[in-house]
Amino acid sequence: MSSLSRELVFLILQFLDEEKFKETVHKLEQESGFYFNMKHFEDQVLAGEWEEVEKYLCGFTKVEDNRYSMKIFFEIRKQKYLEALDRHDRAKAVEILVKDLKVFSSFNEELFKEITQLLTLDNFRQNEQLSKYGDTKSARNIMLMELKKLIEANPLLNWQHQLCKNPRPNPDIKTLFTDHSCAPTNGARPPPPTNAPLVGPIPKTGAFPPLGVHSPFQPVVSPSPNAIAGWMSGSNPSIPHAAVAQGPPGLVPPPNVCHCSDASFWNSIVCSCILKHPRTPTSASGMDYQTADNEHLMKRMRAGQSDEVLEHKGRFPEFASFSGPSHPTNIYSQDDLPRTVVRTLNQGSNVMSLDFHPHQQTILLVGTNVGDIGIWEVGSRERITHRTFKVWDITACSMALQAALVKDATISVNRCLWSPDGSILGVAFSKHIVQIYAFLPNGDLRQQMEIDAHVGGVNDIAFSHPNKILCIITCGDDKTIKVWDATTRQQLHIFEGHEAPVYSVCPHYKENIQFIFSTAIDGKIKAWLYDCLGSRVDYDAPGHWCTTMAYSADGSRLFSCGTSKEGDSHLVEWNETEGSVKRTYSGFRKRSLGVVVQFDTTRNRFLAAGDEFMVKFWDMDNTNILTTTDADGGLPASPRLRFNKEGSLLAVTTSENGIKILANTDGQRLIRMLETRTFDGSRGPSNIKPSVGNAISAIPNVAGPQASNLELPDRISPAVPMTSLATMDSTRNVDVKPRIAEDTEKIKSWKLADIVDSAHLKGLRLPDTMTTTAKVVRLLYTNSGLAVLALTLNGIHKLWKWHRTERNPSGKSTASVVPQLWQPSNGIVMSNETNDNNTAEESTGCIALSKNDSYVMSASGGKVSLFNMMTFKVMTTFMPPPPAATYLAFHPQDNNIIAIGMDDSTIQIYNVRIDEVKTKLKGHQKKITGLAFSQSMNMLVSSGADAQLCMWSIDGWEKRKSKFLQVPPGRAAPLVGETKVQFHNDQAHLLVIHESQLAIYDGKLECVRSWYPRDTLAAPISSAIYSCDGLLVYAGFCDGAVGVFDADNLRLRCGLHPLPIYLLFLGAVHVIEPSDMEPKWGVPPPPENGSLPTISSNNSLTAQASEAAQR
Repeated sequence: MSSLSRELVFLILQFLDEEKFKETVHKLEQESGFYFNMKHFEDQVLAGEWEEVEKYLCGFTKVEDNRYSMKIFFEIRKQKYLEALDRHDRAKAVEILVKDLKVFSSFNEELFKEITQLLTLDNFRQNEQLSKYGDTKSARNIMLMELKKLIEANPLLNWQHQLCKNPRPNPDIKTLFTDHSCAPTNGARPPPPTNAPLVGPIPKTGAFPPLGVHSPFQPVVSPSPNAIAGWMSGSNPSIPHAAVAQGPPGLVPPPNVCHCSDASFWNSIVCSCILKHPRTPTSASGMDYQTADNEHLMKRMRAGQSDEVLEHKGRFPEFASFSGPSHPTNIYSQDDLPRTVVRTLNQGSNVMSLDFHPHQQTILLVGTNVGDIGIWEVGSRERITHRTFKVWDITACSMALQAALVKDATISVNRCLWSPDGSILGVAFSKHIVQIYAFLPNGDLRQQMEIDAHVGGVNDIAFSHPNKILCIITCGDDKTIKVWDATTRQQLHIFEGHEAPVYSVCPHYKENIQFIFSTAIDGKIKAWLYDCLGSRVDYDAPGHWCTTMAYSADGSRLFSCGTSKEGDSHLVEWNETEGSVKRTYSGFRKRSLGVVVQFDTTRNRFLAAGDEFMVKFWDMDNTNILTTTDADGGLPASPRLRFNKEGSLLAVTTSENGIKILANTDGQRLIRMLETRTFDGSRGPSNIKPSVGNAISAIPNVAGPQASNLELPDRISPAVPMTSLATMDSTRNVDVKPRIAEDTEKIKSWKLADIVDSAHLKGLRLPDTMTTTAKVVRLLYTNSGLAVLALTLNGIHKLWKWHRTERNPSGKSTASVVPQLWQPSNGIVMSNETNDNNTAEESTGCIALSKNDSYVMSASGGKVSLFNMMTFKVMTTFMPPPPAATYLAFHPQDNNIIAIGMDDSTIQIYNVRIDEVKTKLKGHQKKITGLAFSQSMNMLVSSGADAQLCMWSIDGWEKRKSKFLQVPPGRAAPLVGETKVQFHNDQAHLLVIHESQLAIYDGKLECVRSWYPRDTLAAPISSAIYSCDGLLVYAGFCDGAVGVFDADNLRLRCGLHPLPIYLLFLGAVHVIEPSDMEPKWGVPPPPENGSLPTISSNNSLTAQASEAAQR
């Protein structure tokens, strides 16, 4: 089929879907074979419409096409057979057996005989292997899990993955058409289609629901000849299975506890939780049909032609949904490691545990061998809180604890740590007790709860959020792990199964599955879900003694460190897919008996462990020691250590009851700025303790694009030097007292990175062959990051595309490669209708892109136009003025729903498909100038020229809250002027832009940070936007200057004086980047009093690759 015909099919499919011609669209999908609709397939399976299921499948593949197809058909027919037996419809069961299942007998005759024997039973659950078969609904859900994995692996159904530029071996595909793209991995290749015989039998086991049936994680072992699960015992066991189980889908699962030494940590956990939480494939309610770009590949796959088979070297096939990302080689400098001693703190007793605050980078929690806890502000060397051990309520303690305290009153801290948000801290003691404190803004602690948790010592404590509830996890000498509600103190779970005292716990989550690793002093590692079904894995840790486990900061890599009874230490990285040690780090020497090496990770790059009276560092990707430091001496044989979140500081215990703080360059700068700060506990609510509020932290994620308003006001004030902006106050409350004099001098001593010469950056003026030179009024990146779209004052759109080249293999926008001013072959120009009644300066332009970059919606004072981005054709126009549209935003879940801000101060919720205004929102007094959706909060936030923010529920469009912007000091109230909004990629924090200020608001519309100069701005802010990774905020000023700010605290990193950027207002568009000599915009500014915790990111919301973050 030609490319043009194929494109026409997709357009027809899209039209039919939008018009709700469901039967017709599915018929065309089936007959054309171009798009396998997983949502439709899922609905049919769950409804038990087996004839329709097979008919739909046959439009894409046949039973004999390949082993993936064969397994899909077997699963469906087997389920149909069991349901007939369950209904006692033996005639139907016999018909299915003869007509549908007989074809599989040639692959395993024993299996077919055993299936046939089920007819002789009054209830097939009498068969041991099917004794725990549940009801029909749950069985279909479980089967659907396996079918989705098989479909994703099947090249005849998943052609879209095969067209990826950088296909991963096992893609995590949300739908099979629109939402999938593979990031490049180190040489990864797509899963090979094959017509080879089906292989990979698994042993006979008991218990349905199926891990064996629906899980791709079965070990390769010799088959049991009578096992129903071993239904596809093949003659060629050497053939690899790229994406699904080596063991084929059979009738039964393995038991819920995996004792096989070859089973993987993560795969075993995932498999065992499928019954409790059956998950159905993700799919969208609507779809966008796009064209394939490889006709030859399509023909080859439709014909069932196979690729060469790639040998899989591991014991288990990888599965991308449950595997961590690839880890490119780390590029680092040893200067990144904190090795310079900048502080020595005297705790007064032997330090047993340390933990830096998750947000306030210089706040250190310590626990000692006499039960004391302390909180240090390491910058000022001040211990801001100290608590000695005492039992808060002895009457509530068990008799065992009371007896233990009477016998021996000494008690030690085994572990202390902060909760994920730093609002509370937990302390585990060597006798029974866990104490939880609330951490107050002034640095004080408030007793929150005391738990008599275990009989004997409480060896470890951790926090987790199963079911969105903050929980405390403890383990102890009584061989148990317990989970407690952090609010009510109620015990939620108790896990029993270890045969020795439990030494450590490590909670984690993947794929929305929460689990806990635990280690015992006999070297056993177990994993638990939050249920009562026992441990999911049972492994031996290297050394077979005390071991701790930890994930890298991004949660993708698992490490453990422990010491054997003989004194041999082992630091290893685990391969979760295979359940084996991936690499063992060398460099340890045998230690004296009874000493356990402690370790920590940082920056997804480095490991550190205390050994031989020093700190040893490793690169995660290299087993050899990277470097060491003795911290100027005075360390014990195996010092305890802890990095802060950013890895700029490292706390290490000393042999003289103290702590040394080691720092890298960033850490030293941070310490210098804080060293003279002290605490004043008497300050009231309007006076924030400066050190406690300090937060310098990153925001790991990727953000979507936001349209920027680049219009100039009628009058432009004189240019303000960007260096003068370095002293601008940045605070969340206008009544916070100014910094003390010493701090002011230190801030002044920091050199702001000023860029006044275009030679100090990389710049590119985008080529423009169009005759129009009208001013650019809106500019935005596409969601893919591959193009820039501009809207000019006269309503003309311009689109620049970057293409993949040797110089630009990613195809992302860059100043190093000249893009193409792109137009379709028909020569059409996207042009808006303008309002003849308005002058050019009064015309308001607005623009928005759909999530998949397929459509652009735009207006320039006239009707709103909806364009097809592939053809530039106008699909429809609507909303003729008056009132005129002033801002546009697509609904995050339905491209047919559009929020339109109007110049009469209303917001109209418009359904494009049915050409109908669903509702009209009223709450502003002036025209709407900003709209932003938050899918996670299910909210729409609007802003207007009245300097007001309004929050609306997406469900019923009712108004939830409104708030006017704070008036900066020295500025007259009330504020007026255009106000714009953009959600951070965590979907919880909101950037608000007004000519007088930048501000960050939380999900409750409370201002948590604002930025403005001490005096009235000489040049108003014209626009601002988050960088694509959410780390920075770029702000444009009406005099042509640009400021680059840290997103977490709105501190200025660098200023760009009026450069060629100013030409943007004359119709030209420039892309600028930092120079090769300075690859980042400026340097992190010093912290200031009252800094707030950084904005956390949501890793599920990404729109552009982070390599574009600095543009």
